This record gives sequence, structure tokens and C-alpha cells, in this order.
Amino acid sequence: MKQLTDHDIEQMGNTEFIPDVRATVRSVRANLRLGQLIPTETPHTPRFARLDLHHNTEEQAWARINELADRGVRDAQIITGASGILKIKFQQWATASTLADKIISWAPVNNGSFVVKFRRQHTTN
Repeated sequence: MKQLTDHDIEQMGNTEFIPDVRATVRSVRANLRLGQLIPTETPHTPRFARLDLHHNTEEQAWARINELADRGVRDAQIITGASGILKIKFQQWATASTLADKIISWAPVNNGSFVVKFRRQHTTN
């Protein structure tokens, strides 16, 4: 709770009372330690990631791949499995979807995984 200053008490006698909040603001800022709590640098995003999509639904796989691209990872190995819908779906997504705009290149590594090079994502913060 704010303690009244001499200036506040003097102003209370007047019809226009405007509290002096500068001391309160300084006190709150000091107690919050804002300079210590806000990180000075952004967290490091790894350049390479491996994403295993076994046991994922199409929706989960779509979300996880897009999250990986949006996170700023540049190179990834995406494991879809040799058989199943995700192998086919990934190839479709990588060529003809909004995901295709986030990918520079992709190629199969073996029968169940792909190497992917993502575009650099620019944040607007």
C-alpha cells in the first residue's frame, strides 16, 4: 500500500488532489527486479533436429513438423516410418501445402526418413 508523502498530504487540502506516484513506481520496479528477470538474449535454437513421427496421427505430425519449422531449426531428419500414411503425407505436404513455403529442400534418406532444410523464419517481435 502506498504511503502518503508530505506533498500528498498538502495536496489533500486542495480541491485537486493528485497523488505523487513516482516513489511508488520506483519502489515497485525495485521490488520486481525487472533487469534481472528479463533475459538479455534469445534462447539458442539448435541448427539440427531429429523428429520421429512414429505413433503420431496425421494432425499431430502436421503440427509437429510446422512447429519445428517455425522454431527456427534449419536442418532436420524427419522419420515417418517405411510404411504408412505419414510417409506419403509428408511428401505431399513438402511439395504442395503451406509447409512447402517453409522448406528449401528435402530428400529421402532411406525408406522411412527424410532430410529437410527449412527456410530461416523471420519473427516480427
